[in-house]
Amino acid sequence: MLKYIIPLLLFIVLAVFLGLGLKLNPSEIPSPFINKPAPYFSAPKLNAPEEKLSPADLKGQVWLLNVWASWCVSCRGEHPVLNSLAQRNIVTIIGLNYKDDPVDADKWLATLGNPYNTSITDQEGRIGIDYGVYGVPETFVIDKQGLIRHKQTGPVSEQDIQNILLPLILKLQAES
Repeated sequence: MLKYIIPLLLFIVLAVFLGLGLKLNPSEIPSPFINKPAPYFSAPKLNAPEEKLSPADLKGQVWLLNVWASWCVSCRGEHPVLNSLAQRNIVTIIGLNYKDDPVDADKWLATLGNPYNTSITDQEGRIGIDYGVYGVPETFVIDKQGLIRHKQTGPVSEQDIQNILLPLILKLQAES
């Protein structure tokens, strides 16, 4: 009798943990980078590979780092939202083209519009690893001192812009 009860109890415990896990929101994955300096990079610009961009070039301003790729279906879904945000000209948006072919990335931006002030390439994914990227898209809010203040895993929606990103961006811009 006992040999049947123990597996049944183990199954019940596992089912409870699975049920709890299914209720979690994957876009709320905590990041150990929050309130820490943005990892350093020096990456080639997508449209001018001979030029490089680093976080030091953005010191003194609040900026978004949006990790995207032309092969990413969710990136296509969030792209109109980023285009809309870019038209408001409220914050500098840097695109990190992740593990992508630059030719495909250029075509994608030419077709869907380019919300990025600058897009940089990360063909090998090293910058993504340094930022703790789980997958694309991901978006980081970085303050004037170069600290990561927010990370969003998954596509940014218009609700996210209105309720989370814009209030945070405006607050950070008002700080000295």
